[in-house]
Amino acid sequence: MPSSLSIQLANLDETRAFGKRLAASLRVGDCVFLLGDLGAGKTSLARGVIEALTGEADAPSPTYTIAQTYDTQAGEELIHADLYRIEDAAEIDELGLEEALDFAISLIEWPDRLGAAAPPDRLELDIRHEEGDDAGKRHLRVTGRGKWESRVDDL
Repeated sequence: MPSSLSIQLANLDETRAFGKRLAASLRVGDCVFLLGDLGAGKTSLARGVIEALTGEADAPSPTYTIAQTYDTQAGEELIHADLYRIEDAAEIDELGLEEALDFAISLIEWPDRLGAAAPPDRLELDIRHEEGDDAGKRHLRVTGRGKWESRVDDL
């Protein structure tokens, strides 16, 4: 049974700060799915992780390159992928993402494009805009699947 929790984030700065906190829990082989509508804050959260692990303060969005690879300060590999433009599952094979899941920390936006290649062990971060008077705020639903089930409460 997946383990989950809910977090309110006041703005994109808090979203990025959550990414920095999350970075302390990540290790090689971890896969993080970033879910949510366009503009919800997926890339901001990923930038927080990237900055904390690599020192790169202004990481580019991988929307057009599809995947960006970084070396962490600990000498590990970090991959930030944005699969929004993927139209066919065969394109996923060309990226080599499946292999990367074993030797890198992976942050994947639009992970629904993975289809059957989605790893069973993953952390899902679903970011949604608040409506009405709370516009600008975000609701973050954190769900751990597989080995992440026991790690969610530590976030």
